[in-house]
Order: sequence, then C-alpha cells, then structure tokens
Amino acid sequence: MRLFILFIAFLFPFISFSQVKQAPEIKEGDGPFTQLIIRGVILINGTGAPPIGPTDIVIENNRIVQIKNVGNAGTVIRDADRPKLKAGGRELNCEGMYVLPGLIDMHGHIGGAAQGTPAEYVFKLWMAHGITTIREPGSLNGLDWVLEEKKLSAENRITAPRIFAYTVFGQGAKQPIITPDQAIQWVHDNAAKGADGIKFFGAPPAIMDAAIRENKKLGLRSCCHHAQMDVARWNVLNSARAGLTSMEHWYGLPEALFTDKTIQDYPVNYNYSNEQDRFEEAGKLWKQAAPPYSEHWNKVMNELLSLDFTLDPTFNIYDANRDLQRARRAEWHEWYTLPSLWKFYEPSRESHGSYWFNWGTEQEVAWKENYRLWMIFVNEYKNRGGRVTTGSDNGFIYQTYGFGYIRELELLREAGFHPLEVIRSATLYGAQALGMDKEIGSVEVGKLADLLVIDANPLENLQYLYGTGAIYMNERNEVVRKGGVKYTIKDGIIYDAKKLLAGVKKMVDDEKAKTGFKITQPGMK
Repeated sequence: MRLFILFIAFLFPFISFSQVKQAPEIKEGDGPFTQLIIRGVILINGTGAPPIGPTDIVIENNRIVQIKNVGNAGTVIRDADRPKLKAGGRELNCEGMYVLPGLIDMHGHIGGAAQGTPAEYVFKLWMAHGITTIREPGSLNGLDWVLEEKKLSAENRITAPRIFAYTVFGQGAKQPIITPDQAIQWVHDNAAKGADGIKFFGAPPAIMDAAIRENKKLGLRSCCHHAQMDVARWNVLNSARAGLTSMEHWYGLPEALFTDKTIQDYPVNYNYSNEQDRFEEAGKLWKQAAPPYSEHWNKVMNELLSLDFTLDPTFNIYDANRDLQRARRAEWHEWYTLPSLWKFYEPSRESHGSYWFNWGTEQEVAWKENYRLWMIFVNEYKNRGGRVTTGSDNGFIYQTYGFGYIRELELLREAGFHPLEVIRSATLYGAQALGMDKEIGSVEVGKLADLLVIDANPLENLQYLYGTGAIYMNERNEVVRKGGVKYTIKDGIIYDAKKLLAGVKKMVDDEKAKTGFKITQPGMK
C-alpha cells in the first residue's frame, strides 16, 4: 500500500489517502413494500422518450411491474382505469409531479480526510439530489473501506446510493509494478478482492496495455484520467484500442488530436507540482488540438465511436476556472458546505484543486475558449451516436457534492444537449457504461425501483433539480423557490429528499456552532 501511495502522491501530491469516517448504520426512508404504487406522475423514462402522463407506476418487491397511462393531459383520472392496491401495499400520491430514473454519478469520490467530509454527509447530499448510483473511481479511502460501504448500501443499512468500486491501478501492490506480467497479476488480484473495475492515471505503455487488456478479459470495466506525466506516450486512443471502457475529464483527448506537435506546449519554467501551472496551461490545451470537423478531428472521433468508447467529461469540476467568483459565491455554500470543506477550497499550495494563487481574467478567458472547443467535441460525439455520461468529481474546486452534479447537467445543456439528452446521459447511458442497463438507468417494467420524484418540470429548467430549487415568481407575484427533489426512491425505499438535505444542513450548522466558523472570502479580513 505504501508504494501505491508514493506513486499516486507523485502524480497528485495534494491528495490525502486517510480514510474518512464510515456512514452510520441508521434506518431512514420507508419501505421496501410488497407493493408500492406511485400515482399520477408525468414520466420521463430516461430512454430519450418525451414525457407522458398521468401515469401510475407499480412496484413489487423492488421491481417495476407495471407502468400504466391513466388518462390524458388536462382530464380527470378515472379510478376504474388505475392499478389496484393490494393488501399491505403503499400508495404515493404524486399527481402532477415528474418522475425520472435515479441519477447516476460516474465520478463520485466518497469524501476525503483532507476535506473533512464524512461519508454520511456525502451520501445524503447525493441522495437528496436524486443520485441513486455512484461509481467511485479510485476507492481512495481504501478498497476494503469502499467495499464495506457498498455492502451496507446494498443491504440498505445506510442511507447511500448503490456503489461501484473501481481501484486505482497499483493500489495494494507489494512492490512496484514494472513488468507486464506483474500488471496482469495485479489485475487478477484486484478482481479477486471484489473490485468492479480499475481507475488508471497512466503508466509505461507496455504496462498500461497489459493491464487494460487483461481487465477486459476478466469482464471488468475501466476508466482513465490520462495524467500529464504519462500522456505524451499513452493517450486516449491508445487506451481505447487496448479496451479501456471510459475516459475521465478530457486529458489525453486533445493530445490524440495533435497534428503539429506531439507534446503539449509547456512553458520552459512549467512545474507539474505547481497546480497553478498545471491548470493554467491545461486551459490552453484544446487550442493546440486539431480544429473541429477537420480531417484528423473526425478521424479520432470516428475511431472512438467504433470502439464503443464512453466519454465522462465532468465539465462541472473545472467550471470555476472560467468564472471563479460564480463558483465561489454559489448560494449553497452558506448552508451545505462544511467549514472544513470550505477551508479546503480556499487558495492553498497544499490542498488539491485550490490553485488560486494568481487567477484572473487571462486564465478565465482561456478556459472559456477551452470549454467551447471541448463542448463541440462532446456534443458532436453524442450526435454521432457516442455515449456521454455525467460525473461530478465533487469535493474539489468549489464544487460541493450533489450540487456540483446538477451543475454538470446544466453544462451538458450548454454544450448543446437537448434536456432529454441530458437526462439520458445522467441515467441510461451511465447504466450502460456500468454494464447495469438491464437493472437500472430507465423507468421500464422489469427494472429496479430507483427513481426520483420532483414537483416541477426539470426539462423546463434543470435548476429545479438543485436542492435549493430555482427562483420562481408565482401567479401572486411572490418570489418563491420551485423544485428540489421531493422523493428519492432507491431499492423501492422512499426517502424524503428535503429531510435528507435538512439533515446535511444540521451537520453544517452544528460544526459552525462548535467552531465559531463563518464563511469569509479569500484575502478579506
């Protein structure tokens, strides 16, 4: 384990690998029930189909067994047409509300000791935002720890999404992995421990190739953050050809699109360990790639499409780079960001992702252009039939769990996705990328009862999905909040999403009361 920590610390010197406190075993939510009928909802099923309703959804023993249209829009529902409630069953009256599949966060780290974010805090923020499944890309609190949380979640002994545990390549190795044979052996050991897949950051080409191919042979999935320390010799195309199933962020993709260079145009005084250097120069990378729709750009895209490769862009996690003040002053920080997490976000040479040493107009303008080019690629990839998923990577760079994930949905919309395409990426496509689309990811007969219910139309305004809802003026000219997930249903268990959010606020309030903490802005006395 020590060698693994040294390896990752070399790539990411500001990440802590201490375990966070495990979620307490408490019983929240109602159910599961022998029968649950959700009455009168407007259904957005996650497949790309338009909304339909009013609809009754019948769940028995955590499986959707019937989806019945019970009327036409604007007409009275006839009770004779509705599914009958069985003895011992439960009805949930949601007339006029919207139901969606549970959301899937494909890049969800379960807190961190450096941020002071306990698992309960993270899990409840996710569940309060309708996130019923997460992929933990790296299991940075330790694989055994994550597998225990996964087990407790599967048994519904804790309030938490279902968890898919990917291990950072090399984690737990007793000696450095320096040969392909050692890489193959580690892959087998990792599978035997119960991991769902592997998260790569990079390694020598022969080792990457051997590990990815062997992992694929075993039927496990993989993802990669193509870190700059190895990307010059192994980019996204190399990974996809070897059998990697998804890429994280965008590192490694512009490098595959170079036509007039083979290495990023680093300044001669660049130092990867200086995160202002690292992220400032990253914001100039897409400008160095082949222009959109050019011959090489199309060639790379078409090859990735042919390999059924998944993009998990995590737009939100770099959103502060193009408008630091907006991300820093997001209203939910006041109520839902723990004091320790706020301190972690502030400018620091020690906290990962807190590189605001001298960040201003020039950096933000470059990153806005970076996003424009990045979004063109992602949107066109979707248009040509490619799979794009939604991941948050929250707990860094002023992106607080749950809230940052909904911001990701907004950014897919900005990239050009129709709201129904956004929802499909957040649900069905995530399930496909996890190999779980027969069980979750859409509201269809036979699938598990993972759902969210909201009393506003998220297609009209994705901001309705934020825990804080969205500002709205009603018919009486009153300014109110509209939306916020009302119920999160996981494994057929009904959770009051607003109560979960209130529980998070109490955690934050209690910590503030104990420490006397008040949010202040960097450099202000």
